[in-house]
Amino acid sequence: MTTFARDGAERHPGVLSPVDLARLTQVLSDVPPVRAGARLHGIAGLGAFLNADGPVGRLAISALGAVPALGLDARPVRAILFDKTAGSNWALGWHQDRTIAVAARAEVPGYGPWSVKDGLAHGTPPADLLAGMVTLRVHLDPVDVDNAPLLVAPGSHRLGRVAEGEIADTVRRCGQVACLAEAGDVWLYATLILHASAAATRPRRRRVLQVDYAIGDLPGGLRWLGV
Repeated sequence: MTTFARDGAERHPGVLSPVDLARLTQVLSDVPPVRAGARLHGIAGLGAFLNADGPVGRLAISALGAVPALGLDARPVRAILFDKTAGSNWALGWHQDRTIAVAARAEVPGYGPWSVKDGLAHGTPPADLLAGMVTLRVHLDPVDVDNAPLLVAPGSHRLGRVAEGEIADTVRRCGQVACLAEAGDVWLYATLILHASAAATRPRRRRVLQVDYAIGDLPGGLRWLGV
């Protein structure tokens, strides 16, 4: 069993009730499947799950040690829906999530290079900012060992930004864990953790809503895009 405090990844079973799961599935039903994940913004109904009083938001607040009464509130700053099927069964090599979605690009030192994904501006912030974030993966479908579970390298989040040429050795040193889940489970992990996903050996539909959370504002006029 991995823990968030020790390993940077932790499974939370049954965060969404069957009723919540049906509601969330309906909210996301019109999102078209995109091979690399559909970036979500402005979808009515998501806030009920992701905001501070929602089941996913409450988990993020607890993980980040946020204190809303003091203005230290955890907010969802990016959401992506992954929808793997037998016809769209991709693999993703070991990597770190290093970019953030912002409302508009601004030339702030330390926040480049810049990219555009699904028409949204993404910057590459300092590793210290990413180290203060968490990512939650909400499972809409069960994921077993044959259906492309997320793989994580426990403890790798403590190493800061890992150079591309050092990733393979880092994974060998840290080992890897397959993040199995039932529908309604949520995996919480440190945003900087090294992770990967193989193609499914027995592909079935595998929908995952991935949400990044952060505390505080960005510098230099940059603003989180939000969800």
